[in-house]
Amino acid sequence: MKRPGVAVAVALLGMFGLAACTASGASVAPSVSTPVPVSAAPSSGASAASSGGGSATSQTDTDWGRIWDTLPATFPAITGSTPSEEAAAGPASAIFTVDGDAAKTVATMLQARLEAAGYTTVGLGGPLEDGTFTLDMTGSPTGCMLQIRAAPTGGLTTVTILYGAACPHD
Repeated sequence: MKRPGVAVAVALLGMFGLAACTASGASVAPSVSTPVPVSAAPSSGASAASSGGGSATSQTDTDWGRIWDTLPATFPAITGSTPSEEAAAGPASAIFTVDGDAAKTVATMLQARLEAAGYTTVGLGGPLEDGTFTLDMTGSPTGCMLQIRAAPTGGLTTVTILYGAACPHD
């Protein structure tokens, strides 16, 4: 006599494993709803208004969560990087490219710099099948999250940063 409970349990475990992979955002590019102008700062002392003619820094809703459409000026620099919109695979706070296959190096370098700036590592995963490393971190105030994906793309590494809307922004 076959035990249908075992087959069902194995199928459920497989589904939960797949859901866990996509819930992290590591293997699915976030989709965009629409940019939303910010009318108030997410934390004390941060200003949502940019310096240009009364316009406001905007945010975008993604599958990962709401993000700032730019990085704050205080975000750590990525050594050897160049800003790149050409590499965009969805909405992001910033996209950079770095020469060479440097996904792990970029992820661990940013992890160290962000920890020095007061952020806490939630997880550093990788390499995925395509060589991508994903870094998830939290910061202050409560609810501040960011995700960095460093993916080798030919002779370059593409770095995609999602900087959560609850994080401070200048």
